[in-house]
Amino acid sequence: MARALQVTKGEGPAVLTDVPDAEIGDGPVTIDVEWSGLNYKDALAITGRPGIIRTERLIAGVDLVGIVRESTDPEHEPGDRVLINGRGLGETHDGGLTTFARVPGDWPIPVPERFTNAQAAAIGSAGYTAALCVLALGGITGSTYDGEIVVTGATGGVGSLAIALLARAGHTVAAVTGKPEAHDYLTNLGASTIIDRAELESPGKALQHERWSGAIDTLGGTVLSNVLAQTRYGGTVAACGNAADLWVTASMMPFILRAVSLVGVNSVSTPPAARDAAWRLLDRDLDTALLDGLTTSIGLQDAVQTAERMLAGQTTGRITVDVRA
Repeated sequence: MARALQVTKGEGPAVLTDVPDAEIGDGPVTIDVEWSGLNYKDALAITGRPGIIRTERLIAGVDLVGIVRESTDPEHEPGDRVLINGRGLGETHDGGLTTFARVPGDWPIPVPERFTNAQAAAIGSAGYTAALCVLALGGITGSTYDGEIVVTGATGGVGSLAIALLARAGHTVAAVTGKPEAHDYLTNLGASTIIDRAELESPGKALQHERWSGAIDTLGGTVLSNVLAQTRYGGTVAACGNAADLWVTASMMPFILRAVSLVGVNSVSTPPAARDAAWRLLDRDLDTALLDGLTTSIGLQDAVQTAERMLAGQTTGRITVDVRA
């Protein structure tokens, strides 16, 4: 019997309940889950917001980290430390907010030796997505990014870890936030400039003063439109979220007059080669002491309440869930 946070479509917030192992997921690899995480997508799902889970009833959680219990897949053996990000967890397949998981053989990947299981969960989809965004910045133009790179939604999980990765690689980072109290937090991550989110929330001109060599955007909407209009010639903007708005109204001018590239980043269906490259980047560049400092751990019983706080903009950094607590 597994302890799990289960969502039933149209019936409000997730419920902490016991679920028979036999009713959980499918696949040749069974995992004793130790850690999951709380991402923005998870917060939407477990508070009962529509649009995330695609089945009538599902265990939430787009991340999991744990130990292989049994496997008929030759790539995995009992005792292996493994992690999964995305792949449909918490959307079309029972997710990681549980003590037990059963998954397809090509989903789990080894936890890098440098990270503990708790740290791998703290990285989670947020850090993995941040790494994909960092890789995407140089993927189109090969720019050297000699100017500032701007990160929006800077106090969230993706934004926080993107700043840490960029700063560690020697880039100058500008952080966009609506939280004045978070300036010290962002400076500690490596941000050189703090920008009030309000500066980018009103519609602006089609082309604006060139400010950024590149950008990582987690917000969408008017903020993304203004970031595009302020990106320097040849710069790349990696867009991975819509925390502010699903829609973007942008001029063609940044694209045809400044050769700006807008790259979408999807962390759920990422091909194995890109997934491996992102985790290699994290293994190489992520400061684990910094990661530990921006991470808060909770138990399964606290997940719904914490998710509501996340959607209200009252959380900072990464939140891990110890599913055994």
